[in-house]
Parts: sequence; structure tokens; C-alpha cells
Amino acid sequence: MSTPHGPLHGITVVDLTRVLAGPYCTMMLADLGARVIKIENPGRGDDSRQVGPFVDGESAYFASVNRNKSSIALDLKDPADRAVLDRMLASADVLVENFRAGVMDKLGYTWDQLHARFPRLVYASISGFGQTGPYRNRPAYDMVVQAMGGLMSVTGEPGGNPARVGVSIGDIGAGLYATIGIQAALLRRAATDVGERVDISMLDCQVALLENPIARFSATGSVPKPLGTRHPSITPFDMFATQDGYIVIAVGNDALFARLCEALGHPEWAGDARFASVPARNEHHAALKSCLESRLREASTAEWEAILETAGVPHGPLNGVPQIMDNAHVAARQMLLDVGIGEDKQLRVAGNPIKIGATWHAGEVRRAPRLDQDRDALLDEFGA
Repeated sequence: MSTPHGPLHGITVVDLTRVLAGPYCTMMLADLGARVIKIENPGRGDDSRQVGPFVDGESAYFASVNRNKSSIALDLKDPADRAVLDRMLASADVLVENFRAGVMDKLGYTWDQLHARFPRLVYASISGFGQTGPYRNRPAYDMVVQAMGGLMSVTGEPGGNPARVGVSIGDIGAGLYATIGIQAALLRRAATDVGERVDISMLDCQVALLENPIARFSATGSVPKPLGTRHPSITPFDMFATQDGYIVIAVGNDALFARLCEALGHPEWAGDARFASVPARNEHHAALKSCLESRLREASTAEWEAILETAGVPHGPLNGVPQIMDNAHVAARQMLLDVGIGEDKQLRVAGNPIKIGATWHAGEVRRAPRLDQDRDALLDEFGA
């Protein structure tokens, strides 16, 4: 059951994805109103069903990215099950798969084959390295592409070891880019009545996310390195210690810096030659951080929040997950959703950040399906 009034209402997606990148993409499409039919392997289903933590034996990992979908188990090597899938594809708008390159070819579901049979079908493939290039047949997981795509080389503390980003940005980035590509292909189909191939590489997406490091290296020849929380070319743009925790302050121009200095009770800092311009502040970032933290340690994070809010200086506290879960603004923006899991329990998961229209909202949220949950209904619709 999809959101009835979402902008993608009327679009049917056949979902051959598993684990994270593909399911994240199809969840976004489902949140936006598309009907998503999830095809799973008989017996085990999506691999992520076996990944914890578990609630009453059900995977919270799986539940977090598979809401608003239907599930049917089909053996794509079985002629009867393939016939069911074929009938689904005949009326579907989008097929999404995230197998390694070549797997769909072996199954007999290549782009060329399906495009000849179903010319309006948008066919989206998400893989580690894409459908072309020398790495196309290599397997990949999130951490592999974070490392190979350069992201880990600029993440972490100065002088420390490279670090993985704390969320699966390799998978999630690919899922988001796939969502964009699918909607662009649907928009073109509205004009041409012909579906397109969408080819998403997790590695490509990591390279795309390196917009600033690549441009800086190209411009200066200097190899980007981990800087902790500090911005490489804007200062102060960092996390600072307070009396009881941390606060992030982001000052992107001289006027804001003067406002910050006034708010901290040290207007003279704005006139200090070391801090008088963005390049000067960047050159003397360590000295400026020392000055700022010596003052910020005199009061609590909450006290500084109030002062900086009044001054109009961009800032924010360092929140952990518990603070996010209890944040009034996050709640007001419907960024936390409750989905069913286990035996009549609720699991709170991250919501969809895309808000369209003045009154559009998430609507009813269907829990992630149990394996083969919708078999009877889907066979009634698409069976022989």
C-alpha cells in the first residue's frame, strides 16, 4: 500500500533489490506514492532479513528501508514464477535491480531483452561499479566504495587513520542518485513514450560526492587530507568545546564573523589582522580556535545557543541519536515514523525528507512486509 496522494501515485515499481542501496531507492519511490512490489528469493528473502538487531525475530535493519512495499517470493529459475514476473513487467513502469553486473543477463532479463518486449519500462540497475568499465564484474559493499571512491581519505582526525563515514553513505548515496535517475527517466518517457536504462555505480556516486576535494586538488595540487570537523577553506567552520559539551559554529563571511565576535564579547577579534578576512582566518585557524574555545568554555552549550541565535550566527549543538529522537523540530517535519514490527510492536525509523506541496505529508505508513506476505493477492492479479 503506497501513499495514496503522493506525486508518484499511479507508478508501479517491480523491485528486484536487496540489502540497502536498491531497497533505499525503492523505499523513497514508495514514500512518494509509487506502488512497489518487492520480489524476494524463496526461503530466505532479502539478505538483510538476517541482519540484526531483531525485534520478535524480525530484522529492524530490513524494516527501516522496506516500508510501504508488497512482498512475493519468486524463483526466477522456475518457468511458472518467471511467467508471474513477466506479467508484472508488462504493466509496470519501473524495474529496479541491484545485482552485480551480468547477473540479470544470466537470468535472461537484460536491458535489450526487456526493452524489446516492454518499450515503456524504465530499467534501473544499481551496482558497485556500473554496467561498463574494467571493474564492472567486481562485487562491492559500502565500505569498499567509500575506500575506493576517496571518501575515507578525507574523513577522520588530522594525522589519524582513514575513517569510514558513520552511515552507509556508499549505499545510501547510490540509492538517492538512482531515485533521481528513475524520476528523470519517467519524465522523459512522458514526452517520448519510451523507457530508458538508468545505470548507477556506487563508486561513481562516491566520486560525485567528492565535489570539494576534487576541485581543490585540481586548483592547488595539494592532496586533501582528513581535517576532523574543520572546513578546508572557511574559518571558523568547526566544532568547538563549551563548558559542558560541543557546539558547531559556521561563519562563511566577514560580516558574520564580526557578529560572532560581538556576541562573544570580543569585538576586537574582528579587527585582528590574523582574523580580518576569510583567507587570513583560514591561515590562522589554530590560533582562532584557541581564542574561541577559551571563551566558549565559560558557558554551557545551551547558553551559547541562545546568544548565537539572537545574534543570527549559524550554529548548532552536537546532537546524538537520542537528542534527534526527542527533537521537536525533527518531529514537526515528520522525520521520524513509527512502523510496525514483530508482535504488535512499533519501530521508530527515519522519515522521508522530500516535502512536496503545502499540505502533502507522509500519509499512512505500511510496515515492511513479511516474506511472501502478499503472495495470494499478487497471484490473483498477475498469476496465470
